[in-house]
Amino acid sequence: PENFSADGTQRLALSALNAPALTVESRTLRRANASDAAAIDALQQAAYAPNRALIGAEPVPLLTRAEDLLASHEIWLLEHAGPDGGGLAGVLVLDPRAGDLEVWSLATAPSHQGQGIARVLLTAAQTRARALGLRTLRLFTSDKLSANVAWYGRNGYVVERTEKRADRRLVHMVKTLE
Repeated sequence: PENFSADGTQRLALSALNAPALTVESRTLRRANASDAAAIDALQQAAYAPNRALIGAEPVPLLTRAEDLLASHEIWLLEHAGPDGGGLAGVLVLDPRAGDLEVWSLATAPSHQGQGIARVLLTAAQTRARALGLRTLRLFTSDKLSANVAWYGRNGYVVERTEKRADRRLVHMVKTLE
């Protein structure tokens, strides 16, 4: 029902909703499936590990296992090819909602940090938002991760609000696409 207007016209083609791949800056991300769950969890655990001490709590994206996220979110994988046979370089978890696209998690494998993977993933989120007919992207990060807040700011996101939780404060950021 959400994909149809009041007059019964389909808003988005099913091919956009069910896209198996996204191409950004000559890199192709593929849609994750159930067989990827363990690799997604491992990459996210490794990527977010340094944040635990800074935040003083488990990072929010680690509170939900990939197996559960696959049922409710879109998960996109950026793989790399290498002498070791390859593997995951990055994971992008998106939550398409009625009026926006939430970047629920953006994680780069520690061995690939500093290589522009996060930028590719963030650009992929924008590409996906456009494909879904959405102009607003939202995300959150810990207020203690000031480097993340600054990096998102350099990429066009602005602070929308700060949410106080029992064990942390989350900075919610928003970007409107042109």
